[in-house]
Amino acid sequence: MNTVEILITGRVQKVGFRACVKKIAINLGVCGEVMNLPDGRVRIYANADQVLSDKFISMLYGCPRVVIRELAVSPCDHRDYRDFSINRTGC
Repeated sequence: MNTVEILITGRVQKVGFRACVKKIAINLGVCGEVMNLPDGRVRIYANADQVLSDKFISMLYGCPRVVIRELAVSPCDHRDYRDFSINRTGC
């Protein structure tokens, strides 16, 4: 199980994107968290194997009202998540 950080830019805040991300993650069994960042981006931490991560990322483009301009995925130190949550405080 790998942890990846996904940073997304575009029209991704105030359009229900975090709720959509959580729904996709729960349906796929991905654990992690999603949060808005002060600069307008959205950050996702996700725990999944490579195949599941790829599927999760590809499904993000299907969220309604969202316009993804850039999506960057990078590996990060393992984080222990038991489920998927929306972090409302941001970083």
